[in-house]
Amino acid sequence: MIEKKTVCQIVDEWLEDKEYFLVEVIISPDDKIVVEIDHKEGVWIEDCVELSRYIESRLNREDEDYELEVGSAGIGQPFKVLQQYVNHIGKEVEVLAKDGRKHCGVLKDADERQFTVTVQKKVKEEGAKRPKMVDEDLTFTYEEIKYTKYLISFK
Repeated sequence: MIEKKTVCQIVDEWLEDKEYFLVEVIISPDDKIVVEIDHKEGVWIEDCVELSRYIESRLNREDEDYELEVGSAGIGQPFKVLQQYVNHIGKEVEVLAKDGRKHCGVLKDADERQFTVTVQKKVKEEGAKRPKMVDEDLTFTYEEIKYTKYLISFK
């Protein structure tokens, strides 16, 4: 079986001096290799083809047969690595907390421990006839959530 570590090293070599970053490498028991990469401005098919050829040039099909799929992390898919959070700061995201509550707001900040989303909340101030919308920052650790993903908006 092809080692995940080997594929990651090959991908890291290709990524050197590029603005792409590795999101995930999955290798199934039947040697299907799936490599997901991402870029702040999106992934170009030509780059996926180039990376695929690079990986194929480093792996020997004579030793072990495999199926290779190289693609982008996919819009609307949950974030898997910190760099995806960093790239989406200032953009709308959807967060599903492990307690089942869903929050939609603007990703304000992210680091290796936690991230912050600014949500709008209705608040009725004393003496006011109607509630008004106010911003509230919600901070989550990665362990507190099921997923975070970019919120696609067609406004």
